[in-house]
Amino acid sequence: MKRITLREIAHSRSGEKGNNSNVSVIAYRQEDYPLLEKLVTVEAVRKLYGPITKGGITRYLVPLIGGMNFVLEDVLEGGRSRTLAFEESGKALSSLMLTMEIEVPDDFVERSVQVKQGSAA
Repeated sequence: MKRITLREIAHSRSGEKGNNSNVSVIAYRQEDYPLLEKLVTVEAVRKLYGPITKGGITRYLVPLIGGMNFVLEDVLEGGRSRTLAFEESGKALSSLMLTMEIEVPDDFVERSVQVKQGSAA
């Protein structure tokens, strides 16, 4: 097994609504979705976001598009317009998600390698 960052297997989008944020994770390739479903858990997300995760985290699976969406409650210190913690705004949280380290089989070909080889989807 080897460790890679999530950005090598998926992309992410995020946003905010009031004091909550949502962060989506979508596999570049549909065949990688089962790996994401197994590894990108509520527990892993809570560990990654650490002290800013004061509320609940809910994961919604969307297998038909190879994705999942996480709703992080009470994470924005009152909401975008009320907080001084702009690095924790909903829009920025997807960048942090992509730094998550996951373990994949040794023969897994990362997206950065696929791009270099011209075989990326």
